[in-house]
Amino acid sequence: MEQATIASLNVKKISFRFAKKLQMLAYPLLGIAIFMALWSFTASNINTSLGTFPGPLKVYEQAGNLLKEHQAEKQREAAFYQRQEERNAKKLAADPNAEIRVREFNGRPTFITQIGTSLVTVLYGFVLASAIAIPLGVLIGLSSVAYAAANPIIQILKPVSPLAWLPLVTIVVSAVYVSDDPMFEKSFLTSMITVTLCSLWPTLINTAVGVASIEKDFNNISKVLRLGPIAHVQKIVLPASVPMIFTGLRLSLGIAWMVLIAAEMLAQNPGLGKFVWDEFQNGSSDSLSRIMAAVLVIGFIGFLLDRAMLLCQKWFSWDKSAVLR
Repeated sequence: MEQATIASLNVKKISFRFAKKLQMLAYPLLGIAIFMALWSFTASNINTSLGTFPGPLKVYEQAGNLLKEHQAEKQREAAFYQRQEERNAKKLAADPNAEIRVREFNGRPTFITQIGTSLVTVLYGFVLASAIAIPLGVLIGLSSVAYAAANPIIQILKPVSPLAWLPLVTIVVSAVYVSDDPMFEKSFLTSMITVTLCSLWPTLINTAVGVASIEKDFNNISKVLRLGPIAHVQKIVLPASVPMIFTGLRLSLGIAWMVLIAAEMLAQNPGLGKFVWDEFQNGSSDSLSRIMAAVLVIGFIGFLLDRAMLLCQKWFSWDKSAVLR
């Protein structure tokens, strides 16, 4: 009788967990279904100079075409290098001392390759912004003098648009970064530095607030243990400030991704922003569908970046009970 009761309780627990997971899955699917229905209904009633605004099916079709174009371009690239290898092999067979030239494939960037370009650029800019913002935020949070000195500068520079930074960054990079054999393209540096300048502020502010709001008991423990300044920061300040620091990092990464798309679009630097602008300028009957596909991909990548930052927070935080939201 007792075993039957235990078995019944286990079945109820499993059923409850299954229902909970099903509920967590059902609500997002319901929201997506409602969004798709509204999108399809609204799109069919919007007429533009390029035709009817694309609905989900047209966008899905163009997304498939973008993938096919990428695969075709990769095949062209493979064929190009194969022909080059065969040609060079024939030259060497005829003359072992022949000069061999290896040429790079200069095909047009596809939608997929431009996604990769944008991701690399935003990650470089975000890492650079974090490397500046976190140490500076710790310093400002620990020192009232540093806070008083830095606060006016932060409040003035924080709301500056990337569209204002971009011309200045472009001019400075063109003047300063002069090399016969550059390690990075100027367009990459321009986008990356613009992302850095616009995205470091949330991390800087949240780090400073997190450090300044550490409980006095923690500071007292540091004094009792006679920790030096560096040890105090490593063992007390940073662990206690992790939640606020990662809140700033999440905000900064979201801003970095938005800023990058705008910077690429305005400066015509390689990436998703340039893809959207090129399709807008193209003005074909498929342009709207391709732009909408890019918009959805941009949003989905932004969502994945935020989830990745949350996973990092769980990894680094001492509070392992943190829930992803």
